[in-house]
Amino acid sequence: MKDLDAVVLNFSASSLLLMNAILAIIMFSIALDLKTSDFHRLLRAPRPVLTGLIAQFILLPGLTYLLILVLQPQASIALGLILVAACPGGNISNFITHRAGGNAALSVSLTAFATVGAIVITPLNIAFWGQLYAPAQAILQRVHIDPVQVGVTVSLMLILPLVLGMVLNNRRPALANRVRHPLQNLSMLIFLAFVVLALAANWGFFLDYAQYVGALVVVHNALALATGYGAARLAGLSAYDRRAITIETGIQNSGLGLVLIFGFFNGLGGMAVVAALWGIWHAVSGLCLAHVISRTEAQL
Repeated sequence: MKDLDAVVLNFSASSLLLMNAILAIIMFSIALDLKTSDFHRLLRAPRPVLTGLIAQFILLPGLTYLLILVLQPQASIALGLILVAACPGGNISNFITHRAGGNAALSVSLTAFATVGAIVITPLNIAFWGQLYAPAQAILQRVHIDPVQVGVTVSLMLILPLVLGMVLNNRRPALANRVRHPLQNLSMLIFLAFVVLALAANWGFFLDYAQYVGALVVVHNALALATGYGAARLAGLSAYDRRAITIETGIQNSGLGLVLIFGFFNGLGGMAVVAALWGIWHAVSGLCLAHVISRTEAQL
């Protein structure tokens, strides 16, 4: 297998800034669906939220580490899997949950809660689980993950747009309702176009190395979906809530993962390929799952 631990992707500082801006716009558009009353309602019945957060930030990183121990991938690939597992739920999870007939309000709220928690929990999970895998220790020793820097990055890119979107929705609901869907569709199209252009700039590298990582990403994504479903099932949640937690755990914010990879790991090849493939595959698997659920009477 080729050495991905020494490869760095071509990704400029201006591209990283653009990705930050795109993710901020996506988060703002999602926040237009949120009101403070949504959080109050969930806090009064916290079991679905707690189940989702436990699946997201405790079970998935731990099971990812066990998967790494079994398969023994290269250090940068292992760190890529750990980083993706440590990220909050992806923005498209809300759309996919809606398509699957799940609890979209729970999905949006989980994305919001997990995004806030990611300021502290994401860097801690990367450092903790990464250090436990011996081949990855050398990479982590060369890289200083500053929780304050991660917190600032996540706050500006995700938390601030979340707050601004909620404020607009609460104070100007008519305006928020008019711009919500056009902005959500436009931001997702811009993000997809950006990913395509970023892949085009590294296409030769991507073709050379994706074959080594693709199967691992598919297995890891299946593990994430199964983790969410299993946790919700054990918690005795309804099918309506199980669908939301299953998809929320299986759809990770790989865009945030790429920002962290290029911001703190200098675009390390194995990590970047994992995050990029996740960004493609989780959308495919999530949409396929939503289609299957919506066409059957299965009580997932």
